[in-house]
Amino acid sequence: MLTLHIQKFSRALAVALALLLPTTAAVALEESDRPAIEKIIRDYLLNNPQLMLEVQQALEEQQRKETQERAAQALADNAEIIFNSPNQGIIGNANGDVTVVEFFDYNCSFCQRAMDDMNALLKEDDNLRFVMKELPILSQSSVDASRISTAVYRLFPEQYGAFHNQLLGSSGQKDGNRAMRVAQEMGLDINALNEEAEKSSVLGAFREANELATGLGINGTPSYVIGDEVVFGALGQAVLREKINNVRKCGKTVCI
Repeated sequence: MLTLHIQKFSRALAVALALLLPTTAAVALEESDRPAIEKIIRDYLLNNPQLMLEVQQALEEQQRKETQERAAQALADNAEIIFNSPNQGIIGNANGDVTVVEFFDYNCSFCQRAMDDMNALLKEDDNLRFVMKELPILSQSSVDASRISTAVYRLFPEQYGAFHNQLLGSSGQKDGNRAMRVAQEMGLDINALNEEAEKSSVLGAFREANELATGLGINGTPSYVIGDEVVFGALGQAVLREKINNVRKCGKTVCI
């Protein structure tokens, strides 16, 4: 944490120096002048510490805007694979007029909360389509659980929603064995699932989701794509509902 603060301070100081010092094209400083100039800047900053906060806030805002711009470009470039890839399960109305794409991990506790949000929204909105991107980033157990989950939506797509809810909603660690027990309790073909889960294309599906997440600036779960926006974190059904309604209203998550 201390290293992070030092790095942020260094970046902010670099911005402050650029603001306070004339360009080298305008003034050529002798190397011997540098200590005196640095002391002037240091004393100024110590006497005006609020400046560092302002610079840091400006830097963070600039980084936020740059992240949003990169995500918007990645979304535009990869819209078809984000919303319609064969490497994803679908819950809700497969032909719904609004799609919510969720990147999740079966061992993510916030994803459990997000599942409740999804189910509440689906209960009140029968024209909503949820696309589930398996992003098993937390552990090998997550990878093993997602292997079985991927096999379920490939072989038994009509059972995927129930399987997803039962596995993600259960307590404790989710791994391949837990996922297979859920599938067995649902009466699914265990041998077929095992065979499908071992295919190399399953890991290919995970790589696809990971590459999309990287391009969109997603580094945690749950995260969403709704309309023209990438949404980070389990923000709750009220926030999601507003964005969904806006997409219906104006085609964007924020209507002006």
